[in-house]
Amino acid sequence: MALKLGIIGCGGIANSHMHGYLELGDAVEIVACCDINFKKANEFADRYGIPNRYDNCYDMLKNHQLDIVSVCTWNSAHAECTIAALQAGCNVLCEKPMAMNAKEAEAMQAAAEKAGKLLMLGFVRRHGRDAAKARRLVTDGALGEVYYAKASYLRRSGYPGGWFGDKSRSGGGPLIDLGVHIIDLSRYIMGSPKPVTVFGATFDKIGARAHITEGGEWQSQTEVDQPIFDVEDLAVAMIRFDNGAVLSVETSFNLNMKAPSNTIEFFGDKAGLTLDPFELHTEYDNAIADIVIHGDNGFHFQPDFDKEVKNFVESVQGDAECKAKAEDGVLLMKILDAVYESAKTGKSVDVV
Repeated sequence: MALKLGIIGCGGIANSHMHGYLELGDAVEIVACCDINFKKANEFADRYGIPNRYDNCYDMLKNHQLDIVSVCTWNSAHAECTIAALQAGCNVLCEKPMAMNAKEAEAMQAAAEKAGKLLMLGFVRRHGRDAAKARRLVTDGALGEVYYAKASYLRRSGYPGGWFGDKSRSGGGPLIDLGVHIIDLSRYIMGSPKPVTVFGATFDKIGARAHITEGGEWQSQTEVDQPIFDVEDLAVAMIRFDNGAVLSVETSFNLNMKAPSNTIEFFGDKAGLTLDPFELHTEYDNAIADIVIHGDNGFHFQPDFDKEVKNFVESVQGDAECKAKAEDGVLLMKILDAVYESAKTGKSVDVV
């Protein structure tokens, strides 16, 4: 029997979710969608032939007995919409970041446990071929002890606009938008060690860079009357884990650099690993050696979104193990909270 689907939030990322559901054919019946901008809900419904459209999630959840829901709203609505869907008996795939803070995330996890439903997080990078192969290399001991990692997601002119600069809706800047991807992916590949201490710093030196008319790297579909930018444009952090390993993180919307950078590196006592290009760095016959691993070892945006949606649906059906559980999202929100607190106080913060 097909799972009945509802979409909450009909902005850009909802299209990536929809593509994944459509790829599953008869396994999913697309029943309804909603957006507080009803025009956007109508356009989305017309695009995909969705029979029911609403301007709020409560009417949608009340009028239809749905099995699964994707929450694709801006960040400040994640907790409210997810909890409403769980309480209505739905399994939920919630976009990243899980919430505005760890307190909201814990409430979402509690709601899922009380309802006995699956809450999966949209950590799409976990579904890439690079993630699978890197994690296997670490698990098999090819790197030895991984004691240090570096993760950067730096844009030169990449503030998306729309709601992304409004802290009341986003919760923060590049750390909460981009950092979630690289922090979660790094920790996932490292074997999910527990974070214990964080030191972070944030900066707002360039701001929105809204005067740049060419060369922008990302654009929100949300229309706003008066643009707001009260978030950081750069965030950096050092995260220490319970096994002694350290992760260095850099994220930016706008940074005066030569070119954007999206790289992750792992350093072990036997070998190092970079994800792009996918290479091992080690030694052989008393000489430094680099090993290129051929094949498709990358991350591919829409195909890996399709894998994420497939994993969600198969997990609900009992045919797969969920790759991004609620507890993963809660722990990541605790890390982000600690980075922001450290940036505010200038001191290291314990993750509790």
